[in-house]
Order: sequence, then structure tokens, then C-alpha cells
Amino acid sequence: MNSQSSTILVVGGGPSGSYAAAALTREGFQVTLLEAAKFPRYHIGESMLPSLMPFLTFIEADEKFRSHNFCIKRGAAVKFNQHKREGYTDFVGNDPNNGSWNVIRSEFDELLLRHAEDCGATVLEEHKVVEFGFEPADGDRLRPRTATYVDSSGDKNVISFDYLVDASGRNGIMSTKYLRNRRMNNSLHNVACWSYWHNGQKMYMPGTNRENAPWFESLTDESGWGWFIPLHNGTVSVGIVMDQNISNDKKAAGRAASTNGNHTLKEHYLEQLNLVPSLQKLLGDATLTGEPVKSASDYSYSADRYAGDHYRLVGDAAAFIDPFFSSGVHLALLGGLTAATSISASIRGHCPEEVAAKFHHIKVASAYTRFLVVVMSAYKQIRAQSIDVLSDVDEEDFDRAFNILRPVIQGTADVGKTLTEDELQKTMDFCKDIFSPTDPEMHDAVRARFGPELMSPTGDIQAKEALARAVDPTDTDTLLVLNRENARKPVNQLYKGPSNLQVEAVDGFVAHLERGRLGLVRP
Repeated sequence: MNSQSSTILVVGGGPSGSYAAAALTREGFQVTLLEAAKFPRYHIGESMLPSLMPFLTFIEADEKFRSHNFCIKRGAAVKFNQHKREGYTDFVGNDPNNGSWNVIRSEFDELLLRHAEDCGATVLEEHKVVEFGFEPADGDRLRPRTATYVDSSGDKNVISFDYLVDASGRNGIMSTKYLRNRRMNNSLHNVACWSYWHNGQKMYMPGTNRENAPWFESLTDESGWGWFIPLHNGTVSVGIVMDQNISNDKKAAGRAASTNGNHTLKEHYLEQLNLVPSLQKLLGDATLTGEPVKSASDYSYSADRYAGDHYRLVGDAAAFIDPFFSSGVHLALLGGLTAATSISASIRGHCPEEVAAKFHHIKVASAYTRFLVVVMSAYKQIRAQSIDVLSDVDEEDFDRAFNILRPVIQGTADVGKTLTEDELQKTMDFCKDIFSPTDPEMHDAVRARFGPELMSPTGDIQAKEALARAVDPTDTDTLLVLNRENARKPVNQLYKGPSNLQVEAVDGFVAHLERGRLGLVRP
């Protein structure tokens, strides 16, 4: 058994691990990344948010990705109600550089892993970590110091390290095996099935500024939603996400109705496409590519902490949210950067390790909570029912994620410290206006009438009652636009990149995002 050492060990070469490794290596630290698979490897999660480009620019990987010719994403269309038009989120209306991409994840992930390698990280594929070793514990304190892994030849080896970034995906070695702190979100107990189509599919609004946008649509039976994501190889990714119990019931009914008691996943998948009629129109005469229909349990989860003594949890090893809002890679890159920033701060003595770890935990928890409440707001429309999320949202995380929102929804600035179910329901009612059925032309018309103040993304949040008094109640289009712009203000951080870390200080510290001096400073 060989023994090695590294200042920082990153376990996992997905987006969060690769990003953390690239950022840390660029600071001159010794970084070793162990990845269980051989890249390229398949992964779902193909639709990106506008925050992607600022993250890539920070580690100087942006040109590599631009030159790869991924499918450009200028916005996204969402249809909740079959009797109303879809809503369209315009990424580039105010800034032509604010677009994003739909990506083939095997290619995207390999580009990011190779960039970490180009930056100087030691990247070892087909090296699977099986356990960690710890220093003697002080109370319930755990400090990982070694990792045992199996290499591509099947041999066991041990590597020692000073800092650990656990990017081990849904396996989440630290969280599931040692901390045992993963908690499932029972409100998002879903299952996804998907495949790829080609030859005959149409595109959304060809010849316009919205051409070829991805399409998301509620199922007509209120059990979930479907996606239609164009990719640069000429195929489209088409999937269905629905409640696990409803999916099980549908599969059982399919088996009972068949002549031989069999009902394949492909048959189930094709049946659900009948529940997204607008998506079916986009498919046109397209046919399946021949790849098998895939399925995965889509159970959302979080943890009570994402960092500790010389370790950080990032990406899916930390938390996972239903993919409706395309949050996966954003949270992965954000977590990778907070891990790199906080570890740099600890190594350089910018603050005690305990403070650095807390910074990472709070930034990951706040970002997760923002996305969770927005996703739950969408599901409140998709399922047309009240959703209990109180058990899944930590009060402190909620306060930090929506500290500017609570006075608005409570109608007072005197905010108490008790989080109530009514408060969460009001928050979801407020946030669901993000997905109102509006389009850029409606926004332009309202902006011309009301001026920039009400429409500015940095302006004050307006109480719904005040907006209702300012607008003719029969002018539904204007109310839809104003409520949507109002709802986006407290969640604008969702669309930001590294600058997320330079606001909302933690114990008096914010990120200092300068190469060679990455770390934490007092603002």
C-alpha cells in the first residue's frame, strides 16, 4: 500500500470538485483530485443559468467553453397553465453578455476537469475513495487527515492531506458515512425519466430573439413537469419529472392494462409525453435516437452543515434540489468557489479555520435555501396544492436567504425569530410570480409607462397591496409584469456568479476575489 500526501485533497471530478481544484491550484496550493470514473462520463443536468459565465471567467476558463460551441441559451420558456400563454425569462434583454448555454454534460464536465489539470492540479481518474481517516476527535469534532482509495489497477493506497473538499456527488462520503447529517426533502420526492430525440423536432420561436429557448411545461394532471432542452449535436433532451408515488401508480396501472403484465420504462415515458401538449408540438416528427430511456430518483436533500474542521462539502455531496430551476451546476460552482475561498483564507491566516468553515457553510446554505423556496413556489403552481416545507427549511438559513423579504411579507419591519408555516406560504406566493406568463414585449410596454424605478432589479421591493393600488385592477398584463419584476428582486442573487460572495458578510468577512490573494477580508 503506497502512501502519498497533498496539501488539499479533492474527492470527485464533477463541476464542484473541478472548479475548487482549479481555483485552489491557481493560488499556488498543492491540490490532488481523485475521481472514481474515467472521463468523459454521462451525466444529466444540461440547462445552465446566466451565472455560469462569470464563474468560468474567474478561473479563466471562459474562452475554452465559448469555443466549444454549446447551444446558446438566451432565456427560458415556462408554461404552467394550459389555458394561458407561457412565461419567458429573458437573460439577455438588459445585458447581451448575460446569456448561458445548454450543454452535453459529458463534454462540459470533461472541459472543466481538464482545465483544473491545466491549472496544475494532479488529476487521477479511476481512483475511488472508499474511506477517510481522522485525527483523534475532540468531542463531536471530526478532522479528516487521510483517504484510502482504490486505483485503476485495483490496488489500495492512502493519501494524507491538510484540507479536504468532498465533491463525491450523491454518495456524499462525509455526509452519509461519517457526519450522518443528510436530511431528505419529503416535499420533493420525485422521479425523472428522459431520453433524446432527433430528426424533425421544431424550435421555440424561430427567427426571434427567443429562438431555440428551452421549454418547461407542467403536466396536465398536475403530477409534475416536462423539459425540452436543445443541444448542440442536433438532439433535444426531453424528460419528465413527477411525484414518485404517482409514477409508481401509473406504472402499476400500465402493467395491469397490458396483455402480458409487462410495461416498459419506454412505454411509461411515452405515455407521460401526452400530458405536455405544447412540448409534443415542439417535438413534431422527431424520433428517439436509439439511446435507452433513462430514469433516476430525484430526491432532494440537504444537510445541517456543509463544512467543519479542515473539510468542505460541495455540489451534490452537500445538497441537491429538484432540477426545475436548473440550479445544480450553479450551486456546484458556487460551492467550489466558497470552498476554495475559505480554504485559502484558512491557510493564509485571514481568519481562524472555524470562521472560514462557517463562511462556506452559510454561503452554501443560503444559496440552497433561496433555490429551494423558489422551486417550491413553482411546485405550488404545478401541483395546485399547499405544500408543507417547514420541516425542510432551517430558520437561520431562511433568515439569511430572504432577510430583505420577511418584512415585506409580514407587513412590518419588526421581524420575530419564529418561522411559521404561514410565513413560508406567503413567501412562496410572492416568489411564484417569478414564473408569471409574461414576455419581453409586455415588460417593455410597462417600463415605458412606469419608468425605471418599479422595474429596476436593484430597486426597493414593493408590497403587493401597494402595487395593486397603483395599477388599474383590470390591467392584468401590467400587474403580471410588475409582480414578476418585484418577485425577482430578492432572488436576483440566484443569477449572479462569484460576486455572490462579496455581499452579506459572515462574522464580518466577505470574499476577496483576486488571484494570488483569494481569501476573506473585512469589507
